[in-house]
Amino acid sequence: MLRIAVPNKGSLSEPASQLLKEAGYRQRRDPRELVLVDERNGVEFFFLRPRDVAVYVGSGTVDVGITGRDLLIDSGVDAVEHLELGFGGSTFRFAAPTGVATTIADVQGKRVATSYPRLVDEHLRSHGVEATVVRLDGAVESSVRLGVADVVADVVSTGTTLRAAGLEIFGDPILASEAIMIRAQDASVEDLAIVTGRLRGVLMARKFVLVDYDVPGERLERAIEVTPGFEAPTVTPLHGSDWHAVRVMVPRAEMNHVMDALYAVGARAILTTELLAVRV
Repeated sequence: MLRIAVPNKGSLSEPASQLLKEAGYRQRRDPRELVLVDERNGVEFFFLRPRDVAVYVGSGTVDVGITGRDLLIDSGVDAVEHLELGFGGSTFRFAAPTGVATTIADVQGKRVATSYPRLVDEHLRSHGVEATVVRLDGAVESSVRLGVADVVADVVSTGTTLRAAGLEIFGDPILASEAIMIRAQDASVEDLAIVTGRLRGVLMARKFVLVDYDVPGERLERAIEVTPGFEAPTVTPLHGSDWHAVRVMVPRAEMNHVMDALYAVGARAILTTELLAVRV
């Protein structure tokens, strides 16, 4: 039975469970539930602290887990990124009061507060910068005002919290993070084929919609230029006419532009349908 670690709280918890649910796996109804066995799919879920997921995967206690790329790198465990999951995006940045630092070189000799000490220390060393890394469990933006640090390094979504604390982001991003599925370094990829295929199918379905439309025969090729699909669209002659029915996958972000173009070409009865899962 495959063992999967899932974040039990935090910003990654609900999206991770939703993704697994859409992939056909049971998910817990009670947030206090720590273990869930999905007999039909041969999977056992363990709901763990997001920061602990990588530790359990790296030790081989569980086969795979869902966590953030930043948490994986900071853990330093023997686990690797297996699949990007498309949610929980953020950047990891340095910030300091105005005039304190504008480049990473300015961090030399300073105190850096962060909840990700290993990640920050390795990043500083890779740039030849020596600084004192101060580990905090949270609210690092308050560390400068309280005299614990000169600079902070933290996850940034909008930067609003940092600006409210009188800090300005500087330098290049330390890391671009998102939710990922991870596995042990020596884990068999073949053993993960089913869950990997299911998740990829859901992730692709979220990026595309299915478009159906009817188009006159003399305008069919122009319509196909608008909607070429992966290999080719499915084209079916309509009974008793020179019209054709076309079915094709279209990127969700381009859906309305594609419908506009199809209508201009002469297509009619243009319909879009949500996709639940895709295998290509």
